[in-house]
Amino acid sequence: MSRKKVREFALSLPGAVEEFPWGDGGVVKVNKKIFVFLGEEGNTEAPGISVKLKDEEAHGHALAVPGAAPTGYGLGRSGWVTIPLDADGAPAALLCDWVEESYRTIAPKRLIAELDAG
Repeated sequence: MSRKKVREFALSLPGAVEEFPWGDGGVVKVNKKIFVFLGEEGNTEAPGISVKLKDEEAHGHALAVPGAAPTGYGLGRSGWVTIPLDADGAPAALLCDWVEESYRTIAPKRLIAELDAG
């Protein structure tokens, strides 16, 4: 359920589009840049999302979620965090806050202004 809510929220942001560059694992982009990795729909083994959190407080809070870790492939060095979507994880509202923070890090200023005005 959290993945669905996060996906719907991410796609509601100005200029957001969903793509599937690696098959089943979806991503949401703005201005051709990824701001959230959604992972595979129906992944029951290790469901999770990855977001880019530049704000130190948000980054630390996300890493405090049980099972959260810096994102692999060197993305963790740039502030990306992978957060599990399970019963012990963060509530959907908090995940959406982090998705918005990631969006604000990636999106152009005109789209952020559109978000703030809406």
